Amino acid sequence: MSAPVYDDPVDRSPEFQKWVASFRNDALSQGITAATFDRAFANVKLSSRVFELNENQPEFSRAIWDYMDSAVSSDRIEKGRAHMRKFRKSLGRAEDKHGVPPSIITAIWSLESNFGKNLGGFNVIEALATLAFEGRRTTFGREQLIAALRIIQSGDIEPGRMIGSWAGAMGQTQFIPTVFLQYAEDGNGDGRRDLWDTKADVFNSTANYLSNKGWQQDAPCFDEVKLPDGFDHALADISIEKSVKEWASLGVSRVNGRSLQGREGVNKDAPAAILLPGGYKGPAFIAYPNFKAVLAYNNAISYALAICQLSRRFDGGSSFETPWPRSEPLILSRNDRMELQTLLDKNGYDVGEPDGVLGKKSREAIRAFQKKQGVPQDGFATMSLLLMLRQLK
Repeated sequence: MSAPVYDDPVDRSPEFQKWVASFRNDALSQGITAATFDRAFANVKLSSRVFELNENQPEFSRAIWDYMDSAVSSDRIEKGRAHMRKFRKSLGRAEDKHGVPPSIITAIWSLESNFGKNLGGFNVIEALATLAFEGRRTTFGREQLIAALRIIQSGDIEPGRMIGSWAGAMGQTQFIPTVFLQYAEDGNGDGRRDLWDTKADVFNSTANYLSNKGWQQDAPCFDEVKLPDGFDHALADISIEKSVKEWASLGVSRVNGRSLQGREGVNKDAPAAILLPGGYKGPAFIAYPNFKAVLAYNNAISYALAICQLSRRFDGGSSFETPWPRSEPLILSRNDRMELQTLLDKNGYDVGEPDGVLGKKSREAIRAFQKKQGVPQDGFATMSLLLMLRQLK
């Protein structure tokens, strides 16, 4: 069922008012007080903008190098270093407690809210109520809405100040309500977990989350690597892990030629994955357990790579040595991605339901097709790959 369009954004439709009354009963049965609920919902209305964003998927994706250029820009690096100096004591206390370095916390703070400047323009209760009312995320909306009401009831934030994204991510490092309840911390001892205005709370909460997701103190996220001649590119996937010493035995070395096994802070028996986010023509990386911890924050390779590289640059590290294959024509539109999936499926390569999202199944199908075509099996979606498939019609 498609979401209705409300021409008047302040319209409180009878259907929504009926839903609110029903949801109020559910909330009260789960321990939310009537006073909390009524205070939170006092001015809540359906948001046509949230409906629009929830129902529409982005038409175009970005090339990894364009994303990295923006995420790891010289301006962002300069500002990040300045913020690390300014808040070194608060960041240091978060590191002392959770073992997560200031550069990683600052990198997440930077990408999630531009160092606290962009918190999102939506009232979280209103956005989540709209999602819970109707659309493709009603279950998510209801769960997060109850959690948001618990946060208000605990006294951490007033309803009018609970600002976030259209999908309910809140504060300077964008926690959804259930994550807030589990991992947010009072970093300054004032009895509240304020991720909107209190830097100590923001830094401690972010470090606490990463620590609980497996962050290993004094260990790197990743290294740029050099792959040996004849390397099986089908092994380069976040889902394929081998120990560091196994990768070394296959001839993988750091890009400077040094052995992986001698890498400071890396256990040679630790699980790691090889990544080719720009295809076999671009830079190659080995992702250590800390990379997976960052992925828990946002499950996108480009995001985790940007966070880890930003952290490295904040700490004085260098740019990647291998250039991106910027001249490679990529499949960037959703229609082209769906066409790719449809053609793969028609030719016997299982991608599941074509949806324009090139996930694990799609990457496996691309690799199988590349193998049959006798080209490197990097799972990278290029226009040349789509042209090959079109010729098979």
